[in-house]
Amino acid sequence: MTCRLSIEAETFPIAGSFTIARGSRTEVNVLTASLTQDGHVGRGECVPYPRYGESVESVTAQIEAARTAIEAGITLEELQSLIPAGAARNAVDCALWDLTAKRQNTTVAELVGIKSQRILQTAYTISVGTPEKMAQDAVKAASRPLLKVKLAGDGDVERIAAVRQAAPNSKLIVDANEGWSEANLEANIKACQQADVGLVEQPLPAGKDAILADVEHLIPICADESLHTSADLESLRDRYSAINIKIDKTGGLTEGLKLLRKAEEMNYVIMVGCMLATSLAMAPAMLLAQNADYVDLDGPLLLAKDREHPIRFDGSLMHPPSPQLWG
Repeated sequence: MTCRLSIEAETFPIAGSFTIARGSRTEVNVLTASLTQDGHVGRGECVPYPRYGESVESVTAQIEAARTAIEAGITLEELQSLIPAGAARNAVDCALWDLTAKRQNTTVAELVGIKSQRILQTAYTISVGTPEKMAQDAVKAASRPLLKVKLAGDGDVERIAAVRQAAPNSKLIVDANEGWSEANLEANIKACQQADVGLVEQPLPAGKDAILADVEHLIPICADESLHTSADLESLRDRYSAINIKIDKTGGLTEGLKLLRKAEEMNYVIMVGCMLATSLAMAPAMLLAQNADYVDLDGPLLLAKDREHPIRFDGSLMHPPSPQLWG
């Protein structure tokens, strides 16, 4: 059964700015794939990520190269080998799931075996900055149960101490975004332990993290940039006890579900995270997050403007998406 593919690049402003170890941004660029068939429209949103060599132009070109096969009625299984894991496949994969559910008059949740979605509690991100600025941001967010603290390397001992003092009752997880080194690794982990941090995410650069196999894991260490698909899990076992699943890395919900099942079998601590994006990108990730140990899907909370029919947030509580949005 043929369908019609459309691709749209969109820009959404960030509320203020968003800063991690690799730099700051004031807007987010996303790409939306839409598949139309029999009067039904399925949509999927992806975030082209420069860290992985992606741009709006390159991701658009990847999807365009597969247009003929997609419009001819490609299956989810066939898509996995047509486009490699990454943002391009994510947009098409999620659009296919959405379209399939609408054509069958059901929901994606039901298609993957979830009878009803739970309300989820997401982390809320504190951008990296001076200890003073991060403390100010943490005070404003101190009522939130879970804060994700972005770190950057040197100076992180002071940063995490300042955030902990400013938000004494919040559970903390930290994300170094590959910003630490062998020289400061031990001191930063100890500072996180003293601040009662529950998880340390991607402290060292992917491909340069072998030392983690020889470091005492005082806190669970989570793979993000080092992990993309289920094929990576075995090689990471000696260095990480936790993983961050992002559908922009897995290339969509299909591989995300496969990764989730395998990670559960291997007893990894599971976080489901996101790129900075709109509610449309969070909706499929929420299915993966139903039983996750940590949920980090606060992207829409950091935007100045979201999509129509956005996910409803009550503080840090995320409600299931409406059918008008996705799924």
